[in-house]
Amino acid sequence: MTSRPVTASGLHVIFDLDGTLVDSEPNYYEAGRRLLARYGVRDFGWEVNARFIGISTLETLTVLREEYGIEAPLEELLAGKNALYLELAGASTEVFPQMRVLVERLYAAGVPMAVASGSSRAAIEAVLAVTGLDAYIPLYVSADEVSHGKPEPDVFLEAARRLGAAPADCVVLEDAPAGAAAAHAAGMRCIAVPYVPETASDPAFEAADLLFAGGQSAFTADAAYHRMLG
Repeated sequence: MTSRPVTASGLHVIFDLDGTLVDSEPNYYEAGRRLLARYGVRDFGWEVNARFIGISTLETLTVLREEYGIEAPLEELLAGKNALYLELAGASTEVFPQMRVLVERLYAAGVPMAVASGSSRAAIEAVLAVTGLDAYIPLYVSADEVSHGKPEPDVFLEAARRLGAAPADCVVLEDAPAGAAAAHAAGMRCIAVPYVPETASDPAFEAADLLFAGGQSAFTADAAYHRMLG
C-alpha cells in the first residue's frame, strides 16, 4: 500500500487491543483452558491457543467446539469464557510500555483514536478501564457488532465510520496476520507488531507500512509516530 504524508490533525489511529495494546493473551488462554476443562478437554495447550490469536472469541469457540466435539450450545461457551476472562482481566492486565507512550503522545497531539477488537464489548471496556486507557481512547468497536470478524475489514471500517474518518486517513496497529489482512482490506495503513515473532514472515504482513519483526521488544513509540506522519 502506498503511504502518503499526513499531519497529526488529519490522522486517525485504530488499535487492536489484545496482543497489541495490552498483553491479554495469557488471560485469554487461561480462560479458554479453564472453560474447556469444564467439558472434559485436558489437552488445550498454548500451541493450540496461538492459532486463534487475532481471531474473535465467537469464531474461536465455534472452531474449538467442533474440533473437541463439545455438545454444549455455543452461547453457553461464549458466556462462560467471557465471564472467566473478565474475572482474570479485571484482576491484572498489562499495557505494553511503549504502546502506552504512543497512546499518550497521540492524545497530546489531539489525534482521534479507537480500539477495534475481536473481544466482546464488555471485555474491551473492562481492559480499558483497569489499565486506565479509557481516559485516552473512549471509542471502541467489538467484532460482535459487525457482520464478520478479522481478517474481514468490517470492524476497522466501523471504527473509521464512528471516528468520522476516511479509511485512507486511518493507521491501524496490529499484532496478528488476520488483523493486518483486515487493515489492508479496509484500505488503511498498518503498523504491524507481531505478538508471535515467528509470524513476522506471514504474507499478511507484507503490505504493512511498517513491520517490527521482533514484536513488542523491537517496537518504539517514536518510530511508529514518525511513520504515521511520514
